[in-house]
Amino acid sequence: MESEGPPESESSEFFSQQEEEDEEVQEPEETGPRNPLLQPALTGDVEGLQKIFEDPENPHHEQAMQLLLEEDIVGRNLLYAACMAGQSDVIRALAKYGVNLNEKTTRGYTLLHCAAAWGRLETLKALVELDVDIEALNFREERARDVAARYSQTECVEFLDWADARLTLKKYIAKVSLAVTDTEKGSGKLLKEDKNTILSACRAKNEWLETHTEASINELFEQRQQLEDTVTPIFAKMTTPRQVKSAKSITSHDQKRSQDDTSH
Repeated sequence: MESEGPPESESSEFFSQQEEEDEEVQEPEETGPRNPLLQPALTGDVEGLQKIFEDPENPHHEQAMQLLLEEDIVGRNLLYAACMAGQSDVIRALAKYGVNLNEKTTRGYTLLHCAAAWGRLETLKALVELDVDIEALNFREERARDVAARYSQTECVEFLDWADARLTLKKYIAKVSLAVTDTEKGSGKLLKEDKNTILSACRAKNEWLETHTEASINELFEQRQQLEDTVTPIFAKMTTPRQVKSAKSITSHDQKRSQDDTSH
């Protein structure tokens, strides 16, 4: 079960009106008419939300997307309220309607930052599954992992460290594959055998990622190291200049050969 919000010792920064620099992760204030999507989003009423979005007879149907993306003064929409409430299923359901899950507030906070600050571990997992940008920075140059650490959300820190290790391996595999297949980056200098060795290793690592969804950080690092050990010597051959005989040595060789022929 997810926690109800930031730890008591940290709550002052979230709720104090004087802490303006982090207002994006504070509880939103209700102003103006109540958004009809708010209650189902906060209570996890996925079916209720889907009726609004998908039933043409619903009185709010035509305005559904506008209501979803309606922002408060600091640039937060309804998805931020769902993150604060830890409603992971709501996030998954709303993502199907094509919303941008990487949208930032006025100070650069993303949904991932928000979920991390509030200790919403399951919501973090849902967002990562939906392929959000875990490297996005807020106005303090903090990633979501840094925000989680600042608010002592230990489980969120550990999960985001794991997600980062997994992303690092995926990016390295993609980088190596591109280096081999992109002729502009010199893949033409590779022997066919070496090229096949690298591509085969990359495929194997991608398959490993797909079948080891619960792999530890150490295992992820080990897989990257194995791939690096395979490709580094091959790429080193690409950058090693071939030995080319100088014109002088060629001439000397030809003269010696000519003398040998004459003597015979």
